[in-house]
Amino acid sequence: MQLVKIGSMANGLVSVHDRLLGRPAEAYIRRISLISAIIGLIIHLLMWIAYQTEIISVSAGSASLLDSPLDALYTPFSILLAYEVYQLIRAIPESFSTAVGKQFEIVTLLVVRDIFKRLSEIEFNGDWTVDSELKLVVIECFTFLILFTTSLIYRANSSTEVKEDTTDIELSNFVSNKQKIALFLLGTYVLIAAFSFTNWVISVSEGDGSVTREIFFLDFFTVLILADILILLISYGYSTDFTNLARNTGFILSTVVLRVAIGAGGLSSMILFVLGGILGTTVLIISLRFHEFHIDEVDVTAE
Repeated sequence: MQLVKIGSMANGLVSVHDRLLGRPAEAYIRRISLISAIIGLIIHLLMWIAYQTEIISVSAGSASLLDSPLDALYTPFSILLAYEVYQLIRAIPESFSTAVGKQFEIVTLLVVRDIFKRLSEIEFNGDWTVDSELKLVVIECFTFLILFTTSLIYRANSSTEVKEDTTDIELSNFVSNKQKIALFLLGTYVLIAAFSFTNWVISVSEGDGSVTREIFFLDFFTVLILADILILLISYGYSTDFTNLARNTGFILSTVVLRVAIGAGGLSSMILFVLGGILGTTVLIISLRFHEFHIDEVDVTAE
């Protein structure tokens, strides 16, 4: 009787996971996100026009999002970032490296969003001097290239779906545990997003409409690191192979570096983003090369 209850709970978990994080749900969320991004861009542009023509007035703190038409890019990119976070949560049951690759895609978009915002604030005085703001934009663009390259490397070398053997009970249990963690992260994601948005709205009403990448992402990456560590500990219960343990620990280390970079500012954040990209790429390449060498060694031994 007890086994029947456990099996029923497991089937219920799979049903909830498929309903919230399955392919039909992903297709629906993607469609809603794209529509919302387009509508958000249009609304932001209309607000900019209304502010420039003095139809509406806002506080000095909130005016930073209405100073330039380039500011309107902030809204659709924020919506796309929200969708990418959902994609990251979906990738957790698939593979560790796929989820890490999604993390780099998110921080890549974060840096791009910051670049657009900084470009909208730059004012040139007509001389040949290169000020600190322009230097930071150049460094941010270089950081974007590093993170973008890292994302492509992970996308090219990560599995895109779970290679699940239904006869392998341990693998099925491991995937089931990761699905539980993904559902927990989804609930946490909704709570943090609601909390962050509410606090931002309150700040706007009080005259402070500043927007930074720390909003939402700092808290979410903190929870994400804890989830990654939990997955690492669970995986060690199924396999004590040091290579996998070291590889996944390296992935978590790169995530920690990215989290610190999100909370940092100026040049320090860009250095940390680049360090996280280099670290993540190096760990992935080394693990892939070792795996190829191990397979070749096994083949030679078998002969």
